[in-house]
Amino acid sequence: MSHPAAQQLAPMREALTALCEQRASIATLCATWRARDNVMQALPPRYQQVAEDLLGRLEAGSLFTEESCSFSQKDLTDSLATWLDKAEQTLSAS
Repeated sequence: MSHPAAQQLAPMREALTALCEQRASIATLCATWRARDNVMQALPPRYQQVAEDLLGRLEAGSLFTEESCSFSQKDLTDSLATWLDKAEQTLSAS
């Protein structure tokens, strides 16, 4: 990872792993991701839009039981993992 902001992807990935392993809350994941302004500023604007959309859906989904929510937490966490992979590729190329 050549871009300085790329180092900040590690805490984001760790927060996602902790959520998936039920060691952290959605609120903790969202706070960790939103605290990485340098990552968001280093990426094209669409990355921040997509991340915020996914985080918002995770937060909304956490207010309901899985059965009553139209958002699958697993689908959203899978999408966040894909986001991280693409962000890493984009930062490495810059």
